[in-house]
Amino acid sequence: MHIHFNKCSNWWLKCGLFVFLMIGVLTPVIGQTDSIPADSIMEAINEMPEELMDEEEESVGFYKAIKTKFIEGKAGFMSIVALALVLGLAFCIERIIYLCLAEIDTDSFMKDLDNLISKGDIEGAKSLCRNTRGPVASVCYQGLVRIHDTMSDIERSVSSYGSVQIANLEKGCSWIRLFIAMAPSLGFLGTVIGMVIAFNDIQMAGDLNATVVAAGMKVALITTIFGIIVALILQLFYNYILSMIDRLTVEMEESAITLMDMIGKIKEASDEH
Repeated sequence: MHIHFNKCSNWWLKCGLFVFLMIGVLTPVIGQTDSIPADSIMEAINEMPEELMDEEEESVGFYKAIKTKFIEGKAGFMSIVALALVLGLAFCIERIIYLCLAEIDTDSFMKDLDNLISKGDIEGAKSLCRNTRGPVASVCYQGLVRIHDTMSDIERSVSSYGSVQIANLEKGCSWIRLFIAMAPSLGFLGTVIGMVIAFNDIQMAGDLNATVVAAGMKVALITTIFGIIVALILQLFYNYILSMIDRLTVEMEESAITLMDMIGKIKEASDEH
């Protein structure tokens, strides 16, 4: 069976197929590790540099520490915070990929568009806009479609279509804001629940034991720490996405103004003739 990646319309499918093929390639290699003698493995471990051994122990120790804290914060409740992180990152990655694909070399595009319009090749200019991705080309195409209308109508159409393009750029950002707000809220909720459980343990013990109080407080605050960390991570991605949207919005506005000047010159030249 031959698989042609260029015929896959969804890039997620391409990634899935790539991962599937990599698993198929690596599985036989991994399966061969059973045939390696245990003595050889021990000799290889003993011959490893001490610095590398220390780095591996530190990485394993850090992983175990995170896992321990996750379990101490009540794995059932902490899983909700982790789910908020995963879903938030999914929306962030989708927006970043979309915005990266929407970016073009605006200066080069507008220069080519100006050359075509100055020559009177309006159909060629439309074709250039259709074959160029991104909101800048879409806004310019909308203006060229109405080139025979009045300047006020063209400006109104370009402005309205620009608002639609900005809305498309911001699609999904509301979900990112939701997860940014949810993560610390879930953490605080877990803290309150943990405090209630801690006070209940104190009541059941019948004695204000410092050890019981400290253990309950530690478990209660872990959820807040993880919730704040998740919110900070998503906030960094969100601010980066906003900066990309602002940059594309400025490019759209500048391109729309430049396009209106080009169309105005054509109309003035046609009126003189």
